Amino acid sequence: MSTAQQPRSGFASINGAQIWYDVTGSGHPLVLTHAGIADHRMWDDQVAAFAPHYQVIRWDMRGFGQTQMVAGSYSSRNDLYELLRFLGIERTYLMGCSMGGSTIIDLTLEHPELVAALIPVAAGVNGFEYTGEPPKQFEEVDAACQAGDFERASELEVQVWVDGPQRTPDQVDPHVRDKVRAMNLIALQAPEGLGKHESLAPPAVGRLGEIKVPALLIVGDLDQPDVIRTADLLAAEVPQAQKVVMHGTAHLPNLEQPAEFNRIVLDFLGKLT
Repeated sequence: MSTAQQPRSGFASINGAQIWYDVTGSGHPLVLTHAGIADHRMWDDQVAAFAPHYQVIRWDMRGFGQTQMVAGSYSSRNDLYELLRFLGIERTYLMGCSMGGSTIIDLTLEHPELVAALIPVAAGVNGFEYTGEPPKQFEEVDAACQAGDFERASELEVQVWVDGPQRTPDQVDPHVRDKVRAMNLIALQAPEGLGKHESLAPPAVGRLGEIKVPALLIVGDLDQPDVIRTADLLAAEVPQAQKVVMHGTAHLPNLEQPAEFNRIVLDFLGKLT
């Protein structure tokens, strides 16, 4: 790795929290926001591929990875906004997976001047109503957490999100499952009741037409049905959106097929410059 690609990392003091981040590479900023079952490490393969071309920023949301939850009201979109200000970034590409996807959508609606392009991956949309039956594992996840069996709870969530509804655990790369289980274990054990998350109002679901930048929507064909429906909604409502379906992947396509994922993203970004 060249000197320009050597990562620098630290903590930014933001609204009472110490938000962990790292920065690798140089060029146009590209911020990566993790899923709710992961942390910054879910993007390891992406940093290696993107840092030769872009200044890649990762961060851990409150209660994930190296960022601890603290008491008080907060929003992840505002934490990211303040992190960008801390780093002196005036305009950036944003990529986020799952909960990270909903975070970057909300930030784009609240601060459109900051965003040059948007890449929601298996993204949520705040205010979207899920209509399908919830995965059968969710009740057992709650019971396992209440019993203090966080290992079991993490495995169940890996079944829901990494395996998806169409595969059994033995059909999925064990290294991917192990990595996500370890990342998710940190989040599951974060203290409850400390932070109060403040939602964007009005919510994103009725405002997607306000997004005026190019958007690349990535979703796996083996993901939960409501996630696929959310991607369809984004494709229909965001004016400059294009959707790519990654076959043979579920909720974390960047971990399951990193080379293909990286190619898709670099092709998209390369056409913007």
